[in-house]
Amino acid sequence: MDVVDQLGAVREGKLSRRKFTKGLLAAGVAMATMPATSRRAMASVDDEATFFTWGGYDIPELFQPYEAKHGTPPNFAIFGGSEEALTKMRGGFVVDVAHPCNSGMPRWVQSGLFQPIETSRLSNWADVMPELVALPGNDAEGGNVWMAPFDWGQTSVTYRTDLYELEGEESWDMLWDKRYAGRLGSLASGGDAWWCGAIKAGVAMEDIATEEAFTKIAAVMREQRPLIRVYTDDTTTLEQALSSGEMAAAMTWNSSAVLLQSEGVPVKFARPKEGALTWVCGVMVHKDAPNLDRAYDVIDSLLSVESGQFMINDYGYGHSNRKSFDAFNEETLAGLGLSKNPQEILEAGHMQRPQTQEWETRMNETFEQIKAGF
Repeated sequence: MDVVDQLGAVREGKLSRRKFTKGLLAAGVAMATMPATSRRAMASVDDEATFFTWGGYDIPELFQPYEAKHGTPPNFAIFGGSEEALTKMRGGFVVDVAHPCNSGMPRWVQSGLFQPIETSRLSNWADVMPELVALPGNDAEGGNVWMAPFDWGQTSVTYRTDLYELEGEESWDMLWDKRYAGRLGSLASGGDAWWCGAIKAGVAMEDIATEEAFTKIAAVMREQRPLIRVYTDDTTTLEQALSSGEMAAAMTWNSSAVLLQSEGVPVKFARPKEGALTWVCGVMVHKDAPNLDRAYDVIDSLLSVESGQFMINDYGYGHSNRKSFDAFNEETLAGLGLSKNPQEILEAGHMQRPQTQEWETRMNETFEQIKAGF
C-alpha cells in the first residue's frame, strides 16, 4: 500500500494514525502534521458521541468495544493541552467526553461544565485500580467520581544513544546541554514543560506555586530557550526528528520511545537521576453531553482490557484496568518503565499537583512569552 492509499485508509478509519506514522518512520519519510480525521471535529447533536482528547488517542484501536456495538468509532476533536481544551469548552464548545489529567481535573470540576460519572453504568469499573481513582478532588456525590482514570505514565527525555554522548547519569540536564544547541526538542505545553523545568530547578512539587519557585523555573526555561530547535505538542514531529537524527534528545512521553524502539531507532527513555514527571489522565462527561448513553460507551471502551493492552504494548503507557497487565510479564513491563503496581512508578517520580486557575494562567502566559524569546 503506497502513501496515498494509506492516507485514504486513515481517513476511512481502517488504519490508525499511529501505524501510518510507524510506516513512514520505517521508510524514512517525513511529513507535516496531517488532519486527525476527515470526520467532523466540531461537536454537534448527532448519533455518535464526541471525544475531546489529545492527539494520538483518536484511533480505532481504543474503541473496539464501542465500534462493535455501534458500527463506527466515536467522533473526535483534538486539543494540544488541557488548558486549551478547558478554555474552548468555557467558550461554548460542547462535547460528550473530554480527557484531562490529574493536575487539571479539580479546576475542570470547579468550572461547572461537567457531571459526575455514575460508575454503576460502567461494566469495566470493578477492574479499575482504586489507587488511580483516589486522586484529590475526584470524589462526587453518591460514591461516584468526576474523572474515570484511563492512562498514566511519565514525561522524560528520549535520546539517541548513538548521537547523544552521555556524561554521568541520565538527567534533566540533558535538555539544557549546550553541546546540542539546536538539536533538542520539547513539548510545547506548559502542563509538561514548566513542571519538568521545576524538577530541573530543584523545586519541590508542593512548592511550585510560590513566588520563589516561579522565579527559579522561569530562569531555567529562559536558559533553555536558545537550545531548543522546536516546541511542539505534535509528538510525531519529535519522533520524526529523533528518527532522522535532526534531534539528539527531546522531552517526550513514554509512547515516543516505544514507537521509535519498535522501528529499530537507537533511543532510550531516560530515567533522570532527579526523577521523571508522572501523571494520571482520565475522562470526564460534559454536563450537556448530547449523547449521554454513548458517552458512557466511550468511557467503557477506553477502560476495556483490549484498549489497555494496546496502550501498554503500543504506547508504553500504564492503563487503569488491572486485567490489562495480565498479558505481560514483569520483565516486559519493566522494559517499558511500567509495573503492575502503579504506585511503584508514580511514587518514583514527581506527581503533578493541582493548582489554581490564576497560577495556570500566569504560568501559561509566562511560558508563551519565553517560547517567543522574551
